[in-house]
Amino acid sequence: MSKYTRDDTVALLKNKYAMLGRLPMRSDFDEQEVVAIKAFLGPWPRALEAAGLKEPRSTDRLELNRQKRIRAKRNRREKQ
Repeated sequence: MSKYTRDDTVALLKNKYAMLGRLPMRSDFDEQEVVAIKAFLGPWPRALEAAGLKEPRSTDRLELNRQKRIRAKRNRREKQ
């Protein structure tokens, strides 16, 4: 299989998950498959989320990180 589609990459992840009984890692795939998965589905954790194998990141956590960055930036400005 040389040309992949988004559906193909999702199927690759789901099939590997079923075969291994755990979340698949990049090292479980050949280089061409990893490139295709990341091209269609994004970084590895997002790819696992897109395939329905991993819970999506909590938006609460994203907001907390955003607020932390804002506070850090304000603190840096105050110190100048």
